[in-house]
Amino acid sequence: MQFSVNNPALTRALAARGYTEPTDVQRAVLTPEAQDRDLLVSAQTGSGKTVAYGLALASTVLGDAEQLPATVAPLVLVIAPTRELALQVHAELSWLYAPAGGRIVSCVGGMDARREQRLLAAGCHMVVGTPGRLQDHIKRGALKLGECEAVVLDEADEMLDLGFKEELEFILAAAPPTRRTLLFSATIAREIAALARQYQQNALRIDTVARNQPHADIEYRAIRCAGHELEAALVNLLRMHDSRALVFCATRDAVRHLHASLLARGFNAVALSGELSQNERNAALNALREGRAQVCIATDVAARGLDLPDLDLVIHAELPTNKATLLHRSGRTGRAGRKGQCLLLVPGSRRRRAELLLQSANIEATWEDPPTPERIRQRDQERLLEDNILTQAPTPDELALGQALLARQNPEAVAAALIRLYRAHLPEPAAITLQPPGPARPARENTQFTRHHEATPMAWFRAPVGRKNNADPKWLIPLICRLGGITKQEIGVIRIFDRETKFEIMQAAAGRFAEAIGRASHAELDVQPSTPPGAGPSHDPGPRPAKLKAARPARAPGAKPGEQERRRKNKAIRGGY
Repeated sequence: MQFSVNNPALTRALAARGYTEPTDVQRAVLTPEAQDRDLLVSAQTGSGKTVAYGLALASTVLGDAEQLPATVAPLVLVIAPTRELALQVHAELSWLYAPAGGRIVSCVGGMDARREQRLLAAGCHMVVGTPGRLQDHIKRGALKLGECEAVVLDEADEMLDLGFKEELEFILAAAPPTRRTLLFSATIAREIAALARQYQQNALRIDTVARNQPHADIEYRAIRCAGHELEAALVNLLRMHDSRALVFCATRDAVRHLHASLLARGFNAVALSGELSQNERNAALNALREGRAQVCIATDVAARGLDLPDLDLVIHAELPTNKATLLHRSGRTGRAGRKGQCLLLVPGSRRRRAELLLQSANIEATWEDPPTPERIRQRDQERLLEDNILTQAPTPDELALGQALLARQNPEAVAAALIRLYRAHLPEPAAITLQPPGPARPARENTQFTRHHEATPMAWFRAPVGRKNNADPKWLIPLICRLGGITKQEIGVIRIFDRETKFEIMQAAAGRFAEAIGRASHAELDVQPSTPPGAGPSHDPGPRPAKLKAARPARAPGAKPGEQERRRKNKAIRGGY
């Protein structure tokens, strides 16, 4: 079946790309009541909204004609929040309007502004860009909107979140008041509704998002892991799934560290963050799209709008800050009817936060352990036995070489050599500590710390930090939980002395705690088994190592948790200029 629209040129473009059926949002913007009207659209990520507004614009710029009219000033302006999304929209509109003779120009930060000015001066039908760069071209007189017939705001909620309100107001004020305004957003929040009232006239509201429902094509799994084994768990997940993956981190520093670590382990990995040049960011995305890279480690710069075909796996190496970020990150997979998986790495100390985050997004996730090296090697064996290379018919040259090998070696030796070649490119799985499942706590449980019952068996441990080192349970407890792979509820009494601290761990978790601490870095905290306070002489280890200070979470005076990260996000990092 052919996906047909009212314009023959666009119908040919859709057929050439293999489109057969419109998505919900595409069908909605093609109804008679939506024609030539302002549109306020909320659409789920991966729903085909770029093609949707490309089709919606046809009645305005094409009408019944098959070719766009000759023009110098653009007829359509599309504004996107990030460079990657703007370039992706440019690519989509280019193939859609190619049979109609469309000339599309992109204007994004990080690219050559003078080249963009030359392209604008040569004339174009549509301009796609980021707010800062578009504003700059308008101020310099390179971009004239006097003949603009339609303006599209793509991911409008993200542009407001990034602080582009002033730029948007400037750009919209420069466009004729008689233009069409199409506003697309994942959600229609209060700020988006206010923007629509200010700049749209008699807009048709189209809502294709099922409220409070997660993406139906994405399977969510929460992976329990020790705090100091997040990277090991990630390595094993990547090895187990062996598919193209997008891994999200919270900061650029985390992206750099994880990218370098995965490269050192033998993964074909690329990085994507706001500190990279636009050419570097484009190269990373192209490597992932073309299969030259297996893994992309990214900040939230990749959480919106990007269409990555054949991306089967999204991993949250660090938990997102809110529900919207969780859904947008996860929405990079499970697109256009494809199935996808979303994995959240959850250390024991963050389990409650993960539960609340999933609950707020109305997501039911399966809780499980990361795969062990044994499971990974078993899966490697299964993949080798199922590999197409063993079932393909050999060519005459291959058959002759195979017979020559068998004349010199027995079949078992040849098979063993094949296995070695297959395993040679596989990164080594990492050793991990399996975490106890632990009961899920109710949503309104009182999380205040309480002492264990006296009958609970406990084991004592000691650390060489005390009052003279500013030891404080506020930062000691999270550090102990992270290094030992335990929860706060498994810690008992804490006794802080001048030069050391002694603390209890539940006997049921003590062995697992000791094993995890033994693999952790002693530069952060050198923990050893101990006797209870007063049970015998205690060796005073002296002042703590200076490196311990780096393990203590830093926070600006008066700042709330997460506020520093929100302050750090700015236009330059996300690529809006």
